[in-house]
This record gives sequence, C-alpha cells and structure tokens, in this order.
Amino acid sequence: MADLRKRHGVHYTPVALASFLAERVARQTGERALRVLDPACGDGELLAAFAKLVPDAELVGYDLDPDAVDAARARLPGAVIEPGDFTVAGAALPAGSFDVVITNPPYVRTQVLGAAAAELSARFGLRGRIDLTHPFVASVPRLLADGGVLGLLCSNRFLTTKAGANVRELLTGELDVREVFDLGDTRLFEAAVLPAVVVAVKGPPAGAAWFASVYESDVESPDGDLFTALTKDTASRLSVGGRSFQVDVGTLAHGGGHPWRLSTPERERRLIRVADRTWHTLGDLARVRVGIKTTADPVFIREDWADVEPELLRPLLTHEDLSAWTPPRESRMRVLYPYLDQPRRQVIRLEEYPRAAAYLLGHRERLQARRYLIDAGREWFEIWVPQRPALWREPKIVFPDISPEPRFAIDRTGSVVNGDCYWIAVPELGEDVAHLVLGVANSGFGTRFYDEVCGNRLYAGRRRWITQYVARLPLPDPATPAAREVIALARLLTADADRALLPRLEAAVRAAFGEVE
Repeated sequence: MADLRKRHGVHYTPVALASFLAERVARQTGERALRVLDPACGDGELLAAFAKLVPDAELVGYDLDPDAVDAARARLPGAVIEPGDFTVAGAALPAGSFDVVITNPPYVRTQVLGAAAAELSARFGLRGRIDLTHPFVASVPRLLADGGVLGLLCSNRFLTTKAGANVRELLTGELDVREVFDLGDTRLFEAAVLPAVVVAVKGPPAGAAWFASVYESDVESPDGDLFTALTKDTASRLSVGGRSFQVDVGTLAHGGGHPWRLSTPERERRLIRVADRTWHTLGDLARVRVGIKTTADPVFIREDWADVEPELLRPLLTHEDLSAWTPPRESRMRVLYPYLDQPRRQVIRLEEYPRAAAYLLGHRERLQARRYLIDAGREWFEIWVPQRPALWREPKIVFPDISPEPRFAIDRTGSVVNGDCYWIAVPELGEDVAHLVLGVANSGFGTRFYDEVCGNRLYAGRRRWITQYVARLPLPDPATPAAREVIALARLLTADADRALLPRLEAAVRAAFGEVE
C-alpha cells in the first residue's frame, strides 16, 4: 500500500478534514438538488462526508484503484462509482453536468510522471513543470454548471511555487475563489505534502476571498479546535495534540503570476512602506543560482578520494557547512568535477585523465541510466547541473535551500556549491551591496518579508530559500545613512560574528525601510 501511494500519489482524506471540506462546500451550494463528482474518490470519504450534509445528492466517483472502487461502492450503495483514469474519462462527460466537484486529486510530481507529463500538459493546456493535480483541476471548470462549487484539497505548493501558476490561473480563470485554507504543517496526512483547501464557485468574481493559514508555533497555547480557528475573524493561537499553532486570517491577495498570500490591512500598509523605500530587489542586481546537481551523488561526491587525478577534485560546500554570517571553511567533502577550469564550461577528455576514466567507467551503468542527460546531447559522465567553473573562484554569497532561519554568508574559499544550496556572485553586486544583502537577508525583517510575501514553509517552520523568493528580497538605497550602517554592521558580523551587534543591525534594517519604533 505504501508503494502504491507513492507511485500514484494516493493519500486518502482524514475524516475530520473531509468533514470540514464538505461543510465549506455545502455553505456555497444553497438549497437545491445536487449532482456531485469526485474524480479521484478513493474509498469515498469525501462523497460520504458531503452526503451526510446533503442526503439527497446524486453521487458520482471515479478511481484507478479497483479495490478503492469496491470499497466506495460498498460504502455508498446509491452512488455511481466508476473504475478508470479520470484524465481520460472526464473528457466524455457533458459540460456543465455537475453542481459540485469535491476532490483530493493525486499528487504525482513531474519526475515520477516521466513522459506522461508532456502528454498531459499538451492535452490540458498546461505549462512548465506539472504534477498530476494540475490536469484534474483543469477538468473542473468545464464540468461545473454555472454557480457550481469546487471543493479542492491538494498540496499547498501551488500557492507559492512557479509550477503552481497552472493551478492558480485555472482557479481564477472561470471560477470565483471564495475561501483558501493553507493547512501548513498540521500533519493531517501521512505524506510529505502539506495540504491546502480551496472553495471556488463557477462564475465571475464576487469579492475578496477568505484566506487562513496555520503553522506550528513555539508559543505555548491553550487547547482548541483547529477547524473552528480557521474560520474565526481574528488571528489566534491554539494547541492540538500537544502541538501549538499560530492561525492567521485575512483575505487572499493574488495576481501577476505572484504567489498567493494572506493579506491584512496592516500587512498591506507595511508592504507599501517597504516598496516606497526599496532601491532594487536582489533579483534586479544579480542572478540567484542553484548549486550543482549531479543526479548521482554517491558517484561524484565523497570525502575519501584516492583514485582520481586531484586536479578534478574540488571542495564542495553543502547545507551542513553554512551558518548565518560566519564565512564557511573549506569543506572536507570533494566533488569529482569533470570540467576544465576555463571561463566557459568545457568537459574533460577522458583519455587525458586515465584514473578518473577508470573510476567513472566502473560506474558507467548507473551514469548512463540518466537518459535525460544523454538525450540532452551531454556526455554520459557529466554532472546534470554543473554551473560555470570559473565563477567558483570569486567570492560568493551562499545559503542553504531549506532552513528554518536565514543562513546567508560570504564564501571566499573558491569552493563549489552543492545543489542543496544557492549562491550569488559577489562581483555582480560589489562588496558593499553584498554586505547589504547579508544584513537584510539575515535580519528579522527579511524573515518577516519572506513569510508575508513568499510564504513557502515546510514542516517544523522550515523555509525554502530558493531563487524565486530570494530574488524578491528588497534592498534599501546603499547611500542612505541607515543602509550604510547595515553595511558596516554586516562587515563586522562577517569578520567575527559578534552576536552582540545583532540588535543594532535589526534596528538599522528597520530604519532603512521606514520602520522606526
């Protein structure tokens, strides 16, 4: 069962969450006869939850798993439950034939979909990286009658990622989004995905949508009911099962391809003030690059190299080597980097490096299995994402991909940066602006800006510090007195990491953006 769930993205809906989604959908339907569809019904939990609220509803479900179909049929004897792939079967259903679509579609990423991803993208008019949720959502607007309601439970990744733009556009194209609930790290599923709930109505926009989010907090809180807190008019803290949570509420801000985010009057005033004092965003000034991705780390990355030419081995920084402010030391980890040290990337000739050739040939079967690399016209022994070798020697800002707190530092060791980190070439910024970046990024202001504008958090408060978010970091004019103080303090902090300077840095960053206490 675990393998089935991983391969097909199957994560059955918990009873309490199914009841919550059904109740939010039923609030939008009004008093009328309903025809209800779940295109990935599993054992029928969502249909059953809706039937408890609207007993006369006509229920229709589809699922690939024959055992799930049998279970749903036994559970819902009056329903029509069909076996099959809804991404195919849905095309045969008449337009406007359902009053409600309530669903927890499968979540299968592009890498697992393989060649099917391109076919699904073409068939459903999707762009970029997709997961299997996307074609399911793409089917909904055509199938809903005017005024029909969608109740969607899916990974919250669509709220903030570039790939999620497909779903964001689908939900706002022909539908009026009424409610969004980002359920964050509540761990309501036995899965790596963090859930979100969306309720939308077929028709033109009718006003601002409700938005609530919940994430774990380190503030001890009284016991409470999570689903009640999500619909309260004010933010709150509560404890569920021994874990404390912060619940924030407001309205949905979206548009322009940007992540969906929670909006409140206070947040909007703050963002306007920040925008007025933003000189440039980081992405205006420099590229934010991911580190190397070998897609065969056990072959290319080791500490105990003794069997290849040393000139092909380079020190490799990983997330374990990085902390805020402190310049990283040269790592003991080494990467076999099969490129010449030239301004432009040039792959080595194996015959000129016999020891490396013998080593790589010993792993040829594994390396050649990376068909995507061969199909791209690359050598079988290359690194999938190697970046430009000559840039490694220059000073660079480095930071981990995933971390609860910002951990930006400047590396001057010339090390290669691993794919679990990102980096920015200091010469693209200049030393002063590079230290200004460190000052803003490592501050409490920078973390709050991330949470309010980008907001991609994982379990236990971990944040994703990736290009699309870090590039949006605002920077004040470096010529202003407050920004000059940020630069000076950042230089001191990188020199000796004296944490006693941090309160002064925080005050200087806030002052640079007009936040004077």
